[in-house]
Amino acid sequence: MPMGFLSDSDRITVITGHYGSGKTNLAANLAFRLREEGKEVTVVDLDIVNPYFRTADFSRSFAEAGIRLIAPVYARTNVDAPVLPPEIDSVFFSTDHVIIDVGGDDAGAFALGRYSAKLKAAGYRMLYVLNRFRYLNGEEQEEQELIPLIEAASRLKVTALVNNSHLCNETTAGHLAEGLEFAREISRKTGLPLQFSTAPKGIPFPEDEPCLPVDILVKAPF
Repeated sequence: MPMGFLSDSDRITVITGHYGSGKTNLAANLAFRLREEGKEVTVVDLDIVNPYFRTADFSRSFAEAGIRLIAPVYARTNVDAPVLPPEIDSVFFSTDHVIIDVGGDDAGAFALGRYSAKLKAAGYRMLYVLNRFRYLNGEEQEEQELIPLIEAASRLKVTALVNNSHLCNETTAGHLAEGLEFAREISRKTGLPLQFSTAPKGIPFPEDEPCLPVDILVKAPF
């Protein structure tokens, strides 16, 4: 991938952030991008909090693309039992590129904490997803306060930010510029590097900024 995305040294990528920040859409797009480049990819759906937007919803598309999916035992059923499958442990010993989609906020990050020692031993990158246009509005102070809560719950450190500020198919270049400025300010205040931004495919983004064009894969449940 171009500089700023995922390199071979970033074998395990953990994706965290607020509810509604677009973590799942980012995880799916990264998985498909890696697979297109010929990488072996495993996606771990670690969201045991939100039943509506989760990577398990892409199980058929992942299978068709040759992407391995590990999801909670009762994902996509009406059984409310957040049981994590034991095969998650296998990702720490494989050579696949692994993308772990974590539930929103610190509540979702608690599930990640049980794997913290293994992630530290294997090496990981933990991305915090920002979305200036998140439902109920993303605010700088709110984002800054949530990052340490997620770190405490997961017993892991956020290593970089991802600017995922857009309005799906209603996005304009002006929205992307506003979101980028928002992300830069949070990067400045937290000291965390801004790894890259995303933009819906077809919407221009500044050429000197690392940007991942994304498909809008997650659809509203209404």
